[in-house]
Amino acid sequence: MPYTESAAVRLYYEEFGSETDPLLVLVSGGGAQLLSWDEDFIAHLTDGGLRVVRFDNRDTGFSERFGGEQDVDGGYDLADMGDDILHILDHLGVDSAHIAGHSMGGMMAQTVAIAHPERVRSLGLLSTIPGRSPRYVLHGERPELLEAPIRVTREQAVAFAESAVSSTPRGRYDPQVKWHVAKAGEAYDRGYAPEGYARQWAALRRAPERLEDLRSVAVPTLVFHGRDDDVLHWHSAVDIAEAIAGSELQVQPDMGHLIPHELWPDLAQALLRTARRAEEQR
Repeated sequence: MPYTESAAVRLYYEEFGSETDPLLVLVSGGGAQLLSWDEDFIAHLTDGGLRVVRFDNRDTGFSERFGGEQDVDGGYDLADMGDDILHILDHLGVDSAHIAGHSMGGMMAQTVAIAHPERVRSLGLLSTIPGRSPRYVLHGERPELLEAPIRVTREQAVAFAESAVSSTPRGRYDPQVKWHVAKAGEAYDRGYAPEGYARQWAALRRAPERLEDLRSVAVPTLVFHGRDDDVLHWHSAVDIAEAIAGSELQVQPDMGHLIPHELWPDLAQALLRTARRAEEQR
């Protein structure tokens, strides 16, 4: 299995495409494993000329754990999680890359673009926020994540995923219940550790506000958000796009926090377009 060799953290990753193409790193959201970036979606990107890496964030999947079942704070910060992206680049011997992150992954990408601009060629900020303002955060303080989670069986985890997706109001997009059920089972088998999400949440609670710092970001950026996101408000996308000069902003009607499969080709094309802008400027 491919792992980074950094002494700071051991991260599992997977590569797709040609090593001669520019690299795009895909960063998953809170509690999500690399499975959140489906191989069919990745194929759109590799077919468009990008080399793609997806990885398990710390405390998920095959990557390193920062505590046991009762530990809800791993002692790390969002900046440390952002540095995990740099560990991937360093391990691969890549000076700079395109970075796209969903939700928490977008927050990690922001920290890298702010603190290490020389390592970032372009950004994809998907369903994410630049801080913890009530203007953006719709899910509340999540007090249940301050305590060790109740562990469940594989069958219970899969049933919960099915119920959560099935209960989503039907709109223009197929909720892809079977896909989410299959991924929930696969994620459980790869590394069930709900306390890992609590530890990531602890890092997010400590994260500084980033909106003003994002004004220094000068790379081509795609900001992509759902108009019906009930987790993180689309106002955040507007604020981010206004802060980063020249950003491409897409607020998708009828899209919630997750990205519908029907929009995968459009999102891939937008990321490819953003990457090409960056490559032309080099």
